[in-house]
Amino acid sequence: MRTALILLFLLALAAIPGSLLPQRSLSRIQVAQYYRDHPSWAPVLDRLYLFDVFASPWFAAVYLLLFVSLIGCVLPRTWDLIRSLRSAPPPAPRHLHRLPHAAALTIPGPAEPAASAAVDVLRSRRYRVVVRDGRDGVEISAERGYLKEIGNVVFHLAMLALLIGLAGGKLWGYEGSILVTEGGSFCNSPQQYDNYRTGPLVDTATMVPLCVDLQEFQVVYEPNGTPARFRAHVSWGEPGSADTATTIGVNNPLRVDGARVYVTGHGYAPMFTVTLPDGTSFDDISAPFLPSSTATMASQGALKLPDLGAGTSNQLAVEGFFAPTGTLTGGVLTSIDPRPLRPEVALIVYRGYLGLDSGAPQSVYSLDQARIDRGQLVQVGSGNLAVGQTLTIDDGTTITFTGFQRFAAMQVSHDPGQGFVLGAAIAILAGLLLMLLIPRTRVFLRVQTNSTGDCELAIGFLSRGSGDVTAAFDDLVDRLRIVLDQPQPQSRVHAAT
Repeated sequence: MRTALILLFLLALAAIPGSLLPQRSLSRIQVAQYYRDHPSWAPVLDRLYLFDVFASPWFAAVYLLLFVSLIGCVLPRTWDLIRSLRSAPPPAPRHLHRLPHAAALTIPGPAEPAASAAVDVLRSRRYRVVVRDGRDGVEISAERGYLKEIGNVVFHLAMLALLIGLAGGKLWGYEGSILVTEGGSFCNSPQQYDNYRTGPLVDTATMVPLCVDLQEFQVVYEPNGTPARFRAHVSWGEPGSADTATTIGVNNPLRVDGARVYVTGHGYAPMFTVTLPDGTSFDDISAPFLPSSTATMASQGALKLPDLGAGTSNQLAVEGFFAPTGTLTGGVLTSIDPRPLRPEVALIVYRGYLGLDSGAPQSVYSLDQARIDRGQLVQVGSGNLAVGQTLTIDDGTTITFTGFQRFAAMQVSHDPGQGFVLGAAIAILAGLLLMLLIPRTRVFLRVQTNSTGDCELAIGFLSRGSGDVTAAFDDLVDRLRIVLDQPQPQSRVHAAT
């Protein structure tokens, strides 16, 4: 039990980084922002799986050890419970007055009718009662509160079930995240997700056939600029028939055959029209810019145009800053409001080799700074643009800021163990309530006749549980006093064999 408690504490301790640091499975945008804010610390934390805490090997090791330890706890407890249910309450101690709660009553009349009445009182209070012939008279042992031990076993079994459900979700579950701009769509396929995690027992051929089209994304703000509601108006269905309309909210996901589609974030995707010197125009090219500030939705991103230049050394790239409500502070563009009241962009244009075909991974939301430092990407223009304004670079190519779209960060999750985990969590709560609220109590009575012919009743009371049981003991004694002072019927007490 001590080992299980230590491991449970370690599991809670291990979950703390998952609450303090952004998790890749929940918000890739926030992880990317953490990389920008802490470029030296982020790679170290990533190597320690602190952006994927609940999928890390060290977290799995802790809960697997807890699983083994809980088995070691629950097996002897279950056996002890079975033995206690099958066995009679223990005999009364020799010295009842030494128990934590004890009392003595003198009742006029013989002992056997008083013992019979005491048994009736105890049984009416749901005690299991055993009557024995003792050396000094009739002895009564009573016990109740087995639900406390049952709750204990249920709690430990439910903890095991919870861990099994979590493990099953990891083995047979999957989740993928993607940024979708208004008018865009995606299907539930590993190849389409920006970030994808699958359990080792998942067959991708059996994934839920689902496609989602993002028709419109709405954000409602309070007068002070605080976001009040997010709504993604989508149509969904099987591939080729995504025509069922619905609305997804933050706490209102789309549920389809065990898969759930969540909205986990949002942002802006500025749109540009690029016109080459020969008059060739590429209209409304857009790229999602990731928010660097959720308060003002100031966003940063990159637009990579490898096909617009002649040859790999003349590829174009645009690195930009988007301000929904732009203002110049000291000559630098910033945003003062998350609502798109005065959208502007600050652009830096590069020409050179982007390295997209080099095989080295790179982010689609930023340029490779190493290539800029090595001179493979050379700055050829910069400027701040409002909607409709144009930037002309050295060879006459023009870049026009034509507007923006909203994008939604969406996540598709399939966890077959979710219902199992919910049931286990409810059972854990039920078992815990039984453990905390129901005391395990034993009552011992010794009934004998004194020298004057009256009945002497000695009472002892034991309780295993939290809280003060003095009131319960006093109530039992008062009830016995009231009943035993009344005339008793013919004795029905029989000693246990």
